Amino acid sequence: MKLLDELKWRGLVSHTTDENKLSKLLEGKPISFYCGFDPTAPSLHHGNLVQIILMRHLQLKGHKPYLVIGGATGLIGDPRQSGERIMQTKEKVIQWTEILSEQTKQFFDFTGPNSAQIVNNFDWTKNITVIDFLRDIGKYFRVGNMISKETVAKRLNSPDGISYTEFSYQVMQALDYLCLYKKYNIVLQTGGQDQWGNLTAGLDLIKKSAGQEVSVLTTPIITKADGSKFGKSEDGQTVWLDPNMMSPYTFYQFWFNVSDQDAEKLLKIFTFLSIDEINNIIEQAKSNPAERLSQRILAENITEFVHGKKGLSAAKAATNFFFGKIKNDIDKMDIEKNIDEKTFYQVLFSIKNQELTKISNGENIIEVFLQSGLIQSKSDGRRSIKEGSLYLNHQRITDELYKLNSNDFFYGKYALLKKGKKNTAGIVLDKN
Repeated sequence: MKLLDELKWRGLVSHTTDENKLSKLLEGKPISFYCGFDPTAPSLHHGNLVQIILMRHLQLKGHKPYLVIGGATGLIGDPRQSGERIMQTKEKVIQWTEILSEQTKQFFDFTGPNSAQIVNNFDWTKNITVIDFLRDIGKYFRVGNMISKETVAKRLNSPDGISYTEFSYQVMQALDYLCLYKKYNIVLQTGGQDQWGNLTAGLDLIKKSAGQEVSVLTTPIITKADGSKFGKSEDGQTVWLDPNMMSPYTFYQFWFNVSDQDAEKLLKIFTFLSIDEINNIIEQAKSNPAERLSQRILAENITEFVHGKKGLSAAKAATNFFFGKIKNDIDKMDIEKNIDEKTFYQVLFSIKNQELTKISNGENIIEVFLQSGLIQSKSDGRRSIKEGSLYLNHQRITDELYKLNSNDFFYGKYALLKKGKKNTAGIVLDKN
């Protein structure tokens, strides 16, 4: 299968400028291509990941990727349909530019003839004067075409309108393409479907100013089976790629919990598994949906890609400990080795999404369960122990007089309580 056809099969292609031309281009000699990432936050997110995966597919086929971190365009702000962006300070944009530059390094190969390269568009815009910008670049743009762009048109018709700052963004992005074409012979730009107007502005600028034709490829906006936009966790959290903003465990759980209807599409988009492998997984999953095979393989592949083998191992260890079957024996040292303390706390906290119940060392086990809210009274606790339904760190409680000690706490402070299979709570040792 040709590369462009495979990208279409995976659901990574929305629009191209000339499909036949682009297909031949990708099957020929290696080309240089780019995608831009503006520093609008201190981390990339799942939407950026779509572009990263597309770029990685192209690199794996021998093409050379350029990652453009928008140190200049990040100061301007890409127009949104919802209104003006909050303009960040120059210091913060510089800081976020450095963070994104470092974050993107993990996803690409920086060795060999098609090694990836990271560049900052501030480098070629900082010395351009306003006069030069208007004379050399602005003369190629027609206002009629600029205001016809979908996002700009919607903003113009809104009560707040659009500032000249954000209106000029498409000219800035077009300038990027022209400079990259001249300096690195880049002939393909990729981006999201909502960037189509900005991407084609660069294509037009190169044709008018340099007399050359280049290409553009956009990815679709990822939606769920019900048509809603994909990409927020159940509590509305953005799916960040930075482990400090979303732990590998939470990241893993996000992908593991996608619906059966969405899993097939997401396997194609977000993994590098072959077509045959994906088709085989889909067939197996249909025969036994309860196993959630597609979701598990999706979560494992994408978590390892973003957080590495160590991050995946921690995510799976946490999933197994907190939500696996009741264990007869728990190796505390093994748990602490495979699950970092921060992740352990985050999972405990997320169980009820509230602060953990503080417990003093030496407290009676029934009193501990009563304070956690898992039992309603001491008699309820004694009855539950007789029924064998109370657990401390997955160990069944058999002695109603048992008192907690330091060995019951992971990392010297956290423990997991359970009543039955579904009622769970976290506690923390109060050392005051």
